[in-house]
Amino acid sequence: MAEITGITRGGTTWTPEFAVALDAKKCIGCGRCYKVCTRSVLELIDRSEEDISEDDDDDSESISSVMSLADAMDCTGCGACSRVCPKACFTHSAMPVGA
Repeated sequence: MAEITGITRGGTTWTPEFAVALDAKKCIGCGRCYKVCTRSVLELIDRSEEDISEDDDDDSESISSVMSLADAMDCTGCGACSRVCPKACFTHSAMPVGA
């Protein structure tokens, strides 16, 4: 099945890869992805006490917020969030035409 493609201003074919998942267990809540996203795709949410398990390492206990995909359908597929994420939290995928 063919994937959605675009053409850059220079004429090069480009296949956007859209954010489809974010691993909240890896997220440190730094907000870098939120700052580079030009759309309303991401949202910083507070971690509840139940989300912080005893299995978490010492660093994660101090993390009070994590990022979430608020509106993945607004993603343009630029991949900026993944490029700035220090913990590789994002999963991206090309989208088939007509999906």
